Amino acid sequence: MDIKEAYEPELSEPIKKAKKTLATGYTTGTCAAAAAKAAAILYKTGELPDKVTITLPKGQQVTLPILPPVVNLDGAGATVKKYAGDDPDCTDGALITVHLIPHKEPFHTFKAGPGVGVVTLEGLGIKVGEPSITKVPREMIKKAVSEIISDFFIITISVPGGQEMAKQTTNERLGIIGGISILGTTGVVKPFSTAAYRASVAQQIDVAAYQNLSEVVFAIGSRSDAIAQKLFNLPPLAFIEVGDFTGLALKRAVLRHIQSVHFVAMAGKLTKLASGVMMTHFHKSNIDTSLLRKIALETNSPEVVVKSATKTATARHFFETCVKHNTIKPLQMLCELAKQQMLAFINHQLLIDVTLIDFDAKQVIARS
Repeated sequence: MDIKEAYEPELSEPIKKAKKTLATGYTTGTCAAAAAKAAAILYKTGELPDKVTITLPKGQQVTLPILPPVVNLDGAGATVKKYAGDDPDCTDGALITVHLIPHKEPFHTFKAGPGVGVVTLEGLGIKVGEPSITKVPREMIKKAVSEIISDFFIITISVPGGQEMAKQTTNERLGIIGGISILGTTGVVKPFSTAAYRASVAQQIDVAAYQNLSEVVFAIGSRSDAIAQKLFNLPPLAFIEVGDFTGLALKRAVLRHIQSVHFVAMAGKLTKLASGVMMTHFHKSNIDTSLLRKIALETNSPEVVVKSATKTATARHFFETCVKHNTIKPLQMLCELAKQQMLAFINHQLLIDVTLIDFDAKQVIARS
């Protein structure tokens, strides 16, 4: 069967237009920088401002409201309530608190307060034992403080409830223990932005590679990840939820010299991959039901299976019809086509196998 060249689609036009009308939010790093600036003002003047203006990495300025600190420490503190705009985010509404305590050394030091994770594994670009605060937020926070006062501080960041929020992230798997991370590169969170998830996928692969894992498992989501962990006897760090970012994950694996990838997914995502679509978000690509029909015909499937391919706009009906009529060959071909597309996408620089699971994520149906 002839296959299309693999690609990563851009945002669809409806989503591009929708983004223009939806509210932009701010990263945890931006909130921490604003809280730090307010705390510095409190330390210097004895008065806590009700708002502060900070400069984002690309030069634009934003003004955020300030709340009193929500934890009691010595020194001066302030809090900013995280606002994610119209982008869903598990940290939306989180209270990002920064406390400043004078430091005897001529430099700033960062500490993790309650709800902020601590790094326990190499490969994240943050020293083991340090709070999980990435480079850009650290620089933003130090700059915000220096705009008010030249003193140096022990900077403690806390997020009440952050340990619970972290359960919705990949932090624990990455060896970030005790809470969320303070993140951000541009300072803003855009609606329909996938920057945080993309960064998480890249981080997981980086950590796996740093721990000398040459074999990893890519799963589309939590359910496929759960069954994958039963299928493959590998360390926890080897299991990576790539979501819709198969193309990005494959490229990162090549960059980090991973040798082999086991890919576990359901029929919908595999159909998109078999069509050459390496970014599989539903806003960015549709199921190619004509491909399913071709697969059914080439495997000499029963007429009921052939008709099911184009009866609906989803792959699920086709999948369920195949299973119902004990016709697995088209599903095996689907796995093989997805595998071929992924191999072509990274110029065969990895070993790849594909496992198709059912929609209840309970059993394996076919493999490449």
